[in-house]
Amino acid sequence: MTLQQLRYLVEVAQRGFNVSEAAEALFTSQPGVSKQIKQLENDLGIIIFERVGKRLTGVTEAGGQVLAHARRILAEAENLKRYVDDYTHGQRGALVIATTHTQARYALPEAISRFRTRYPEVTLTLHQGMPDQFADWLMRGDVDLAIATEALKDVPGIVALPCRQWHHAIVVPEGHPLQTAGDISLAELASYPLITYVRGVAGRIGMDAVFERQGLTPRIVLDALDADVVKTYVGVGMGVGIIAEHAFDPLRDPAAGLRLIQARHLFPANTTHLGIRRGTLLRRFEYDFIEDFAPGLNRDVVQKALQGGDITASDWL
Repeated sequence: MTLQQLRYLVEVAQRGFNVSEAAEALFTSQPGVSKQIKQLENDLGIIIFERVGKRLTGVTEAGGQVLAHARRILAEAENLKRYVDDYTHGQRGALVIATTHTQARYALPEAISRFRTRYPEVTLTLHQGMPDQFADWLMRGDVDLAIATEALKDVPGIVALPCRQWHHAIVVPEGHPLQTAGDISLAELASYPLITYVRGVAGRIGMDAVFERQGLTPRIVLDALDADVVKTYVGVGMGVGIIAEHAFDPLRDPAAGLRLIQARHLFPANTTHLGIRRGTLLRRFEYDFIEDFAPGLNRDVVQKALQGGDITASDWL
């Protein structure tokens, strides 16, 4: 049994038992992957994958246990490598962060700038995507950290640390009636065509729940992946925007004819989470980045969470 065989095994399972996709991801050949898996089954004396002809269709009961052990072994091998790298080259390495457009554009720049100054020899990469992709990326080891409002909490195998709280706000063109409406009601807001985020991004699920509880069906005329698109179409008069409050640029957006209206009385606070694969050994520069981005998440708090302790937003936000 080799680590390579275990990697093949885990990758095939993660790719929905598609050996061709697994081979492509592993930069090897499909026959090579199939041969190594068959050799592993022969060495262990059990059948790991269910088959229909030559096609893999599932995992046997015993195979499920083998996969669980394989994942733990590969995680520990990666942790050993991380420990050695951190011990011998603590100021060098690579940090890969998965995040959304809004976080990358409005929440992360200052922390990343400070990190690059402190660790100039660490290569930092941002992978932008949808939050529902992030757990898979973390579990496969494609990214080290993930930052998003949705999809990370309560995912098995992921430690999701609450790191920031934020609110939604309303964006309108200069001169819009809502500017002088006083305390806007949810029903009043729902009477206008709305432009906001797609479901699964930037608190959209929670926002929809607020309308539903009030028995309101808002007319969403445009779903966008990021606040910049929302503001663009608010600017051309397509509708009223609902964005993350911190996504309103106090210099650029007013100059473009947009105005911000507070909506904290309409929508509850949202919590951004920082996700880490459970069991991961963090390097010094990762701890430093986390604490700089979310000062309450110091090394002790993060280690407690990784060891199974409960950490909630009320602990330090």
